[in-house]
Parts: sequence; C-alpha cells; structure tokens
Amino acid sequence: MSSTDAFAAVTMRPRRRSLPHQFVLFAAVGASGYVLNLGVFALAVHVLHVHYRLAAVLGFLVAVTSNFLLNRRWTFVGHAGRRAHQAARFLVVSVGAFLFGLVLLSVLVGGVGLPSVLAQAISIVAATPLSFVANRLWTFPAR
Repeated sequence: MSSTDAFAAVTMRPRRRSLPHQFVLFAAVGASGYVLNLGVFALAVHVLHVHYRLAAVLGFLVAVTSNFLLNRRWTFVGHAGRRAHQAARFLVVSVGAFLFGLVLLSVLVGGVGLPSVLAQAISIVAATPLSFVANRLWTFPAR
C-alpha cells in the first residue's frame, strides 16, 4: 500500500457494514457485554457485598455503556448522529429489550417450567434480533 493509499484510508469515512456483518458484530458486542455484566454482578455481590438487585443494576449499567461505545465505534460505523442522542436511544432500546427478555424469562420459568439458566439463554437469544433491528433503524440510522 502506497503512502497515498494509506492516507486515503485513514482520512476517508469508513463504509457502512452489510446487514449480516453488522448482526454478527452486534452479537459479539452483546456477548462481551453479557460477560462484563456477570463479572460486575459477581464482584459487587461476592466482594463488595452489595445486594443482588443493586448488583444487577450496576452490571447492566456497565454493560450497556460498554455495548453502546463498542456498537457506535465498531458495529454501526459510518452512521450519522450525535453521541448523546444515540446514547439515549440506545438506553431506551436496551431497557426495552431487557424488559422483553424479563417477561419471556418469567413465562419460561414460571409458566413452562424450564430451568432458569436455560430460560435466560433463550430470552437473550430472542431479544437480540429485536434489539439489533431497533438500534439499526432508530439509534444508528443510515445517513
């Protein structure tokens, strides 16, 4: 690569990613957020002796912040919008997906009788496409 090509690559706006590519990146970011959420939760409960409900909120807040920053920088690169505006929308979508997953979790555990970990895994998988579509269309709309 010539120095001119390198300069052009750095100074040009990146192209938006394809829909399948974005979804894979969105899922990878979500997986990292899931691990981060559980890590913060475990640290808060077992090391800091925080009540589990407060620990869940702390884990969610850390993970949603990380997920927003990674999705804005990596998944939805090249999309227009102010950071604060996108952050507020991302939070609304994340809370909506969380509530959807919580309802589904409750139905799967209380109504169907599935083990809670399996039910949680199903609810996360079910909420991911909804969250992706809402974020792609509303939080990070195309220019």
